[in-house]
Amino acid sequence: MKRRLRNITVTVEEDVARWVRLEAARQEKSVSRLLAGMLKDRMEETSSYEHAMRRALARKPFLRTDGQYLSREEAHARLGLR
Repeated sequence: MKRRLRNITVTVEEDVARWVRLEAARQEKSVSRLLAGMLKDRMEETSSYEHAMRRALARKPFLRTDGQYLSREEAHARLGLR
């Protein structure tokens, strides 16, 4: 299945432009393909993080408390050791 590609224009500082041209050459890619890959990776990272966060927040709490925080001593107590 072919995806429709869109052209965009990006304006960057000269040192950034120089870096991206060199990096694309090192990877034997065009600047366009290199930037497209970087943007796609970033999109996927963000999407997977947000999905994981939504799943975590949708879970019910596994501790049953009355809303009070544990004291330092209670948080660090080890049953049977004290």
